[in-house]
Amino acid sequence: MKTMTIAATAHEEEQLRRQIEALGPWFHNLRIGGVETAPDHFLGDYPAFKFAGFAHALPEDLTGKTVLDIGCNAGFYSIEMKRRGAAEVIGIDSDDRYLAQARFAAETLGHEGIEFRNMSVYDIGSLGRRFDLVIFMGVLYHLRHPLLALDLIREHVAGDMLLFQTMQQGSSDVLMVPEDHPFHVPGTSRPPGFFDNPAYPKMHFIERKFAHDWSNWWAPNKACSQAMLRAAGFTIEAEPEEEVYLCRVAPVPFEEWMGKAAVYPARGPEDMTSEEGKPA
Repeated sequence: MKTMTIAATAHEEEQLRRQIEALGPWFHNLRIGGVETAPDHFLGDYPAFKFAGFAHALPEDLTGKTVLDIGCNAGFYSIEMKRRGAAEVIGIDSDDRYLAQARFAAETLGHEGIEFRNMSVYDIGSLGRRFDLVIFMGVLYHLRHPLLALDLIREHVAGDMLLFQTMQQGSSDVLMVPEDHPFHVPGTSRPPGFFDNPAYPKMHFIERKFAHDWSNWWAPNKACSQAMLRAAGFTIEAEPEEEVYLCRVAPVPFEEWMGKAAVYPARGPEDMTSEEGKPA
C-alpha cells in the first residue's frame, strides 16, 4: 500500500506543520509532506495499519466507480479510494473540524475532485442517488439509531458494495439461531436458553462512557453485527479482518430474500451450536 505523502522542502514542511497543528487535534494519522497529523495516536499509525489488514478485499482499480464515505473524518478512506481511480468520491461527516482536515489533506496531497459535505447519516436520502461502494467504517457504535442507519444506507445509497466496520465486544462465536423462537416450552415458565448464550446476537448498550468517549453508545458482538447487516438487506461476502465486513446489496424483492436466505433453518435447542461447532 502506498504511503500518503508528498515531497516538501524544510520551509514548506514547517509551514505544513503549522497548518496541521492549527487544524488539530486529528484522529486520522496522515503523512503530508513528511509531517504526521497524529504521530502520538493511542492506536498507533491509525487508520493506515488497520487498512493494511483488509485493503486487499477491495478492488485495487476503482476506475469509473462512485464512492460514498460515511463518517469520513479526516478523509483517509476517501483519499485512498480516489488514489485507486474512483471517478467520484463524496465524504460526509457531521463534524466541521474533521471536514476541514479532510479538505486540507486531499488538496495538499493532490487528490482533487473529492467532495466533502456536512451531513448526517440519517439525511443521506437527500443525496438522491446510489453509489458503487459505500464505506461505513467506525460509525455504527456512535449512533443513537444504528439499525435505522443501516436501513437508510440500503434503501437510498448502496448500489453494490458496502465496506462496514464496527467495534465489537463479547463472544466471537456466532449462534445458528432458529427461524422462530418459541414463547415458552411446555412445563416451563421461560423459553429455551437462546438469549443466555453468549454467541446469540447481542447489542450491548453503553449508558455512560467507553474508552473515555461519551459518544460510544453500542457494542455488538460478532453475531449481532452479522445479523444486523442481513436484516438491513446485505449479504456478507468476506470478513477480511476482525470487525470488518465486505458486503453486497441483497437481491430484490428484499422480503423474498429475507425469508429464504437471511435466517437459518429452524432447529431445536438441543441442536444449537456456534459456527465453530461448539456446543451452545
